Amino acid sequence: MNRARGACSAGGEVSGGYAVRTHRLTKRFRSGQVAVNSVDLAVPRGCVYGFLGPNGSGKTTTIRMLLGLIRPTAGGHELLGMPMPGQAGRVLPAVGSLVEGPAFHPYLSGPANLRRLDAADRTADPRTTGRRIAAALDRVGLSAAGNKRYRNYSLGMRQRLAIAAALLRPRELLVLDEPTNGLDPQGTREVRSLVTRLSQEGVTVLLSTHLLSEVEQVCTHVGVMRAGSLITQSSLVHLRGSTGTRLRVETSRPEAASAVLIEHGLDGVVQDRDGVLAELGSNEPETLVPALVRADVPVRGFACVRPTLEDLFVSLTGEGFDVDG
Repeated sequence: MNRARGACSAGGEVSGGYAVRTHRLTKRFRSGQVAVNSVDLAVPRGCVYGFLGPNGSGKTTTIRMLLGLIRPTAGGHELLGMPMPGQAGRVLPAVGSLVEGPAFHPYLSGPANLRRLDAADRTADPRTTGRRIAAALDRVGLSAAGNKRYRNYSLGMRQRLAIAAALLRPRELLVLDEPTNGLDPQGTREVRSLVTRLSQEGVTVLLSTHLLSEVEQVCTHVGVMRAGSLITQSSLVHLRGSTGTRLRVETSRPEAASAVLIEHGLDGVVQDRDGVLAELGSNEPETLVPALVRADVPVRGFACVRPTLEDLFVSLTGEGFDVDG
């Protein structure tokens, strides 16, 4: 397997190729429903790729196809530069995943569950099992759980154990579907910190989430799904830069203010009771205040506003996302 690590910048430059590539990946169920429609993902090596979309947009179905859990109806994909499912035996040992929540034996402890998983992995070295389990539990903050049975774990502890299972051996690609589900704020921060550290070590992380706070804090790239289609993907920096700054003028004479802004070439001018909104475009904001004053427009407030991530995703999907995490 090619183990070259990619260096992925926040601006979107790629060296070392892609950890995930799909080509018109499609899944149509027997009912006729098209869950995923001709998706072309491109996840650069070494990046944290936020895979976003409202519930039912096709994220989990796409991930299940990537990992070989279900077969696509059409299209294909590569993981770590190798075609799937033909090279699954070579690729999947380098891929860790958490999909649709953890599933463990309730009567066993966390370490015992991990020992069973490791024993089922024919490519794992049994001589290092104990050391690797201890290291994985330590990374997710479960060392103190000791021999506590899984049935007595909280939801957050169960989620952490599932992440530990994905980290039982070194990985080049980590696929996480809602990894902070059920975690308290401290646990959520720890998972974000872990994802950041893994990325710094050269691990590519595909992170499916609905929390924009996760995207803002850990992701370098994003892909947005809606109704089974990938409607945009880019670096986070590029996505932010693709939307223009809006100008907000607070005034008691919105009609007069609108006339001034239109005269100076601003587009998208919209009035409300408290003032005017407009697309700033290439205009210099410092030239507009004097123009408004010369036109006898009383200016109570003047601000340049960049769209938030929430604004961007609502405009792309037509639906809201959870902002907090």
